[in-house]
Amino acid sequence: MASSGVVVVHHLHRSRSQRVVFLLEELGVPYTVRAYARHAKTSLAPPELRAIHPLGKSPVLTDGDRVIAESGAILEYLVDTYDPARRFAPPVGDRAACLQYRYWMHYAEGSAATPLLFTLVFNGLERGAPKDLRETAALLTAGVKAGFVDPNVHTHLAFMEDALARAGPWFCGAQFTAADVQLSFVIEMADSLGFLKDDAYPQLAGFLQRVRARPAYQRAAVHGGSLARL
Repeated sequence: MASSGVVVVHHLHRSRSQRVVFLLEELGVPYTVRAYARHAKTSLAPPELRAIHPLGKSPVLTDGDRVIAESGAILEYLVDTYDPARRFAPPVGDRAACLQYRYWMHYAEGSAATPLLFTLVFNGLERGAPKDLRETAALLTAGVKAGFVDPNVHTHLAFMEDALARAGPWFCGAQFTAADVQLSFVIEMADSLGFLKDDAYPQLAGFLQRVRARPAYQRAAVHGGSLARL
């Protein structure tokens, strides 16, 4: 698949679009970042993003006339278009490796991210409640998190911890792939929300150390902001 023009990352600070910047840096593909500020009170994306994609969400990547949304689709597009040697994906002929790679690419958003997003939402409800209702809001959200959200988060973290222990050092084995880029944001979220504290998940903590040590990650942090605190 040939490139159709200039690559532009429509980037929202502290968002999934950070992964796109990260992979572009790994690939060495020239790109431009068009940054959008979150609403000061709601933290939502601004309406200007709707001019790029009808949903008005980030990430969105434009490559000439092409408009690609959804993190996994964008990363797969970048590999298909700019990585003919498949430095960041298993060889096409290795069906088992490709299936594993595809699984992790879709698992990150399809399963793992959801309970973490619930955590962010409930934390926001606590902070955003009127002052005289904050204690009540905190009690309600704490009950939901303890009974439903947190157990689901830990189920996914334990699953990834075990998978990484068996595959290591990356989720598809020895090769660092775009699936690791995709999963990195999920694990960053978990770390930022305090789920990796006290050495609870040493494999995932080690994964984050390796990711953060990559020069491309560090360059992406300069262009798109650090992922370490959401």
